Amino acid sequence: MNIKPIKTKKDYQAALERLDIIFDAKKGTAEGDELEVLSVLIDNYENQHFPIGFPDPVEAIKFRMEQLGYSQTDFAEVIGSKSRSSEILNKKRKLSLDMIRQIHDILNIPTEVLVQAY
Repeated sequence: MNIKPIKTKKDYQAALERLDIIFDAKKGTAEGDELEVLSVLIDNYENQHFPIGFPDPVEAIKFRMEQLGYSQTDFAEVIGSKSRSSEILNKKRKLSLDMIRQIHDILNIPTEVLVQAY
């Protein structure tokens, strides 16, 4: 096992290639231990160099509505009015703090997503 920190793109590519080779290693073996450590190093490098931001709040609401089978009328019941529902889903009205709380509580969308500017 020859593991070192991943500092460059070249190191990252080499780590990915090695990971591909030992991907099916059994736990408790030398290769299994290498796989575990290498996975942590790759994850750390990716989080630093390829961060994934939060989705757009309105798109997150639409996605969650689709998952739950909610219509615009159902969403209107969450935030209080059909006209506001339409305005929010068309990005013509910003979410208020009370709306964010309601959406978070009922649709289980993280507040960190809902408070972003859009």
